[in-house]
Amino acid sequence: MSFIKKQTLTIIFLFIFSISLSQTAMSDSLRGEFTYLLQYKPNNLNRDYVIKELYSLQITDKRSFFSSENKLKFDSAFSAAYNKKSNIIDLSGIPASRSNFLIIQTNENSEFYESVGMTLLSYNCPVIRNWKLVNETKVINSINCKKAGVNYKGRDWVAWYSTEIPFPYGPYKFSGLPGLIVKIIDKTGDYDYELVKAVSSSKLKGKTVTIKKVRYEGAKLVTQKELADARANFRANAKRELESMGTVFSEGQNKPKISEAEKKGHNPIELE
Repeated sequence: MSFIKKQTLTIIFLFIFSISLSQTAMSDSLRGEFTYLLQYKPNNLNRDYVIKELYSLQITDKRSFFSSENKLKFDSAFSAAYNKKSNIIDLSGIPASRSNFLIIQTNENSEFYESVGMTLLSYNCPVIRNWKLVNETKVINSINCKKAGVNYKGRDWVAWYSTEIPFPYGPYKFSGLPGLIVKIIDKTGDYDYELVKAVSSSKLKGKTVTIKKVRYEGAKLVTQKELADARANFRANAKRELESMGTVFSEGQNKPKISEAEKKGHNPIELE
């Protein structure tokens, strides 16, 4: 694991929650906070190119929130700068994220949110129910895990989950197993999520999710195809849209064009 220091990750997380505590806690009080490293190959024509990014999974009593950590840092820095009421908001030091989405999971469904231009869009998809549990165990980062498999959106996935961490959630849209997903990888090796950090329950007392409500409240419900079409249309007209929002482009400043090779080799996480 080159992205994280090569050392044994001892993740000690005590999941002993009394019934009285859960009854009196706020609806979005944190019960678990986890960080996943995603490593993926975005282009089939350049198999050596791998992108790495960290994602946050924040779990409450009734739902979970999944978002890029860089996106969370951007939101936090923007809010802090905006609250200072300065005429200039400098976010140059904030690392860019390739993921603008937020996924909220419950026991019933997954809700996908994304801002396209100035419009917040959302679509729902059912919880994955067709997992195949496999009688095989493995220790990953000092966590005892069990194996499961599933075909989801055109890819075959192998998941390792832990019943010792009794949350039925995981990274991206993956949920529905009898324990937290510690690692999940598709069989081609193109997409690989692995748990690299957990915050102990003692440090979560009194804390709530850090996701800004503006990222999911008041969203327009659409289909997944409608959101994809809206995203493509916005990108095709990005310069015009940005100008309509008040952005001023200097002479000769153009948006970089996507090469034909990049288009042909595009390797999304969902193939269908």
